[in-house]
Formats: sequence, C-alpha cells, structure tokens
Amino acid sequence: MMRFTNPRDLYHGKGALEALKSLKGKKAVICVGGGSMKRFGFLDKAQQYLEEAGMEVALIEGIESDPSVTTVMDGARKMLEFEPDWIVAIGGGSPIDAAKAMWIKYEYPECTFEDMCKVFGLPELRKKAHFCAVSSTSGTATEVTAFSVITDYDKGIKYPLADFQITPDVAIVDPDLAETMPQKLVAHTGMDALTHAIEAFVSLAASDYTDAPALYAIQMIQKNLVPSYEGDMEARDAMHNAQCLAGIAFSSGLLGIVHSMAHKTGAAFDDYGAHIIHGAANAMYLPKVIAFNAKDERAAERFAVIADTLKLGGESRDEKIKNLIEWLRGMNNALNIPHGIKNYGADSYPADQGFVPEDVFLARLPEIAKNAILDACTGANPRKINQEEMENLLKACYYDTEVDF
Repeated sequence: MMRFTNPRDLYHGKGALEALKSLKGKKAVICVGGGSMKRFGFLDKAQQYLEEAGMEVALIEGIESDPSVTTVMDGARKMLEFEPDWIVAIGGGSPIDAAKAMWIKYEYPECTFEDMCKVFGLPELRKKAHFCAVSSTSGTATEVTAFSVITDYDKGIKYPLADFQITPDVAIVDPDLAETMPQKLVAHTGMDALTHAIEAFVSLAASDYTDAPALYAIQMIQKNLVPSYEGDMEARDAMHNAQCLAGIAFSSGLLGIVHSMAHKTGAAFDDYGAHIIHGAANAMYLPKVIAFNAKDERAAERFAVIADTLKLGGESRDEKIKNLIEWLRGMNNALNIPHGIKNYGADSYPADQGFVPEDVFLARLPEIAKNAILDACTGANPRKINQEEMENLLKACYYDTEVDF
C-alpha cells in the first residue's frame, strides 16, 4: 500500500494571501525570517488578515537561513507561552521548516530533536494547533510537503525530518511574494525544484499520482526558470506553481541521494566561512547522480522518458541520458552556478578556487559519505550505494569529473 498526502486546502494565484482571513481560531503565531516579508509589506498584511479573522496574533521573527536546533527550541518555548491554535509560517523554506519543527515540540514538549529525526515516526499532531504555510520562494515547496530540514551546527549536519504529520493543513502559493526574490535565489530555488521533480520521478516510491506532477513540473521549469532568472515576471509566477507541483510529487514520491549529499555537505565546511547553498548543491550534484543512477535499468528508462518529455533528442537511451545531463549542465551555466565544489566560491558563484580546500574535503570525505548514506532520502534512491561508491561520487562532485561506476 502507498500513500499520497497533500494539504487539505491549497490557495493559489495573485492575492491568495487573503485566504488567511478564512482561518478559524483564537490565537495565531506567525513565524517569519530575516526581514524581506516585513520589508515588502507581506508580514503586515498577514497579521492584518488574521486579526480580521478574529485572532490574537504573536510573531516569531528572525528565523535564519538553514535554521538551527536552537532556533527550533526557542520558538517552541514561545509557542508554549502563547498557546496558539494556528501556526502560520511565511517566507522561504527556512522559516516554514523551522516552524514545522517548533510545531512538533509545541505539541509534545517532551519530544527531543533526536525523536523528531525518526523517519515517519512522529506522534499525531493537531491536538493543539493547525498549520498554514505561505511560500515566498520557488523551490523548497515545503508548504505542501511532509519534510523539514534543520541544521545541527555542533555536528555540521543538516537533518531532514520526514513524516506526513508535518504536512501543512493549508498552503498558500501567492506569486506576489515570489516576485520579490533576488536573482541568485531564483537560480538556486529553481534548481532545487527541478531536482525535486527529477528525483521524485525516478524514486523507488514513485507512482502514477507522483509521476504526473513531477513530469509537468519539469516541463514548466524548462520553459520558465531561465526567463524568471532574467526578470520575466510571468515566468516567475509560473515557476511558483511549478515548484509547488514538484513538491506535491516528492512529498509522497520521496527523493534520492542528490538530496542526501546536499544535506550532508551543506554545513560541513561552515568553519571555512560559508555554506554550500542547498539549491546550488543540488544543481552541482544532479548530473553526477543521474550518471550513477542510470546504471539501474528502471532509472535509465525513466531518465530517458524525461529527456523525451523535454524534447532533448537522442536515438538511443544512452544518448537521451547524455543529452539530459548536458542540458542540466547548460542550465547551471545559464544560472551562474558552478559545476563542482572545487570551484564553488564563498558567494556561491563559480571561482578559480572555491572556499573548500582540497585537503579539508578529502579529510572529511569518509564521514560525509557515511552520513549521506544514513540520510533519510537515501532509502528511495533507485540504485543502492555503498561507502566506496558514495566517496567516489562525492569526489566527482568536488572535481567535476565524469561518473563511470
């Protein structure tokens, strides 16, 4: 038996933020990030709409990118004091992911972070509050998914939380919010969305219900991501829908080792002054992982279907997969994303020498590979992977070399 789970309600289109007026409750807490939602007036609008719905509103502000365990625990304490019956998270993936984890701790104060990390092992939520997610970026799709990613900075590891319990009750996908994204964020979140759709389509948990949104999202991203990056606001609006469809696909269809590797490398070199931004990591690793996974017969057939859907040409299956990989590398070029960690600058742009020194990468490689294999996303990858293969795959992602194993 398989399961396909989505939010109860999904409001979309320009002005959809106003749907907050329809929520029924006494108290709502709004979780928000670093300031862009306030700066562009969306936080004030959200608070106003909730107050019009008759609710008392409190704010949890300043949630950082790649939210920490500490941020989650601090926010949960504020929720326990305020006792909301609605949690409204507004912004990019970080505030929504953090709010999901806060929600677990609010409902079950005795729950530890280790408890939260048990894959599909959470107790039943919604005994105290329901959850509404309002996305402002076009990538993570956490507004419709059963996932959250929280970083333990003491260990330098990102941990995915995975359970249908944390699928939001209400999602709001309003393109007005996405039109405020800076160009670099458009690139990284767009490639994150593309990775979601491709990994969901080849995942071992893929089904008819996830294939349809995955394939259509891939087509929409092919058409709209680069124009959106170049400032076309109609394309930006379309990308906001495309990323949500990709999220619907992977929330039930799951992901694979592109995400496992991105989770375990993202904060692994934090002591060298920067992160490997999640969407950029996915963009760099995806072509290499496709080459690795294409050794599996079923995955190869599915990659060829993607290539055909995108009309990339090729007579044989191998040619189609090669064309898909080359198209993805071309997307990275168009979006100013490096092809390997060695050339990943601290500002995320291509550099002659990236911020991760070779000797440091090689010294940390065995531990990173071990953690990536243990990541929650690895189980649905179409091809099994061992420690040696994971280390070699990560080396290919560092040096930008071909994968032939």
